[in-house]
Amino acid sequence: MVRSLEYGLIVTVLTLLIGYPMAYTIAFRGGRIKNVLLLLVILPFFTSFVIRTLSWKLILADNGFLLGTLKGWGLLDDSFRLIATPIAVISGLTYNFLPFMVLPLYVALEKIDVRLVEAASDLYASRFQAFLRITLPLSMPGVFAGSLLTFIPAVGDFVNAALLGSPDTQMIGNVIQRLFLSNNDYPQAAALSFVLMAAILTMVFAYARVVGSEELTSG
Repeated sequence: MVRSLEYGLIVTVLTLLIGYPMAYTIAFRGGRIKNVLLLLVILPFFTSFVIRTLSWKLILADNGFLLGTLKGWGLLDDSFRLIATPIAVISGLTYNFLPFMVLPLYVALEKIDVRLVEAASDLYASRFQAFLRITLPLSMPGVFAGSLLTFIPAVGDFVNAALLGSPDTQMIGNVIQRLFLSNNDYPQAAALSFVLMAAILTMVFAYARVVGSEELTSG
């Protein structure tokens, strides 16, 4: 359970750090190709979730495209590996759930009136100051929605841990799946599912309290 929550938090932060610049670029710099860029963001959804995860297994294989090339150049030791490590599981989760972060951020950024940023520049604010005072606060509804849409399914995921991880990186979703499908222990599986749901709801309410969901809704 703790590992699942930890992975979920790490994936949420990583998708936010990667997705915010992507959404910002599409919203404010996309121009005529904005729709094309959005299509590229959602394009992975046209492929099965399992196939997308298996593709990461090929990419991160010991002698795959990435590690095989780096080992061939002598940049990595032959014993170095990423498969069956937390890095592989987190990488797969981050890739699979990145669109869930980008799309809400894009919607929030798209609604921002550019004239507010221009007014901040007229009042001698630097681009960074204008971002901190104008763009970031107004995009917080997107940050809030994207974080929830990423964190909740990431915590309960079991495909990435099963295909990219090892017994040392299994998540609570793997335990629940095994209890349901292999052990036929429905009471314990249901109890674990309820505990997981309660833990997620508690963290969501705490997050909403810290961020200030009332201000986000009124804004």
